[in-house]
Amino acid sequence: MTTFDDINVDISVVLGESEMPVHQLLRMGRGAVIDLDVSEDDDVRILANNTLVAKGQVVMLGERIGISITEVLMRPPETRPMRTEGPLQRT
Repeated sequence: MTTFDDINVDISVVLGESEMPVHQLLRMGRGAVIDLDVSEDDDVRILANNTLVAKGQVVMLGERIGISITEVLMRPPETRPMRTEGPLQRT
């Protein structure tokens, strides 16, 4: 697997989302709390290069926070153009 050693993938974990006006965001200071649209038992979304690839649960690893993968999402088959059998014919 040495051919994959130099490939980097950006992994993001989304806990939830919230929507608010910019003026409210600008007034927030240290210690402000943003209410998310999820509960503590909801799965987080795991994205690879901004593509949803899995779901998981937040776990504590001593002083650190980790993610336990609960579901790996299958990518739908790519739509490819139909290939005709036999040699190509020019007209």
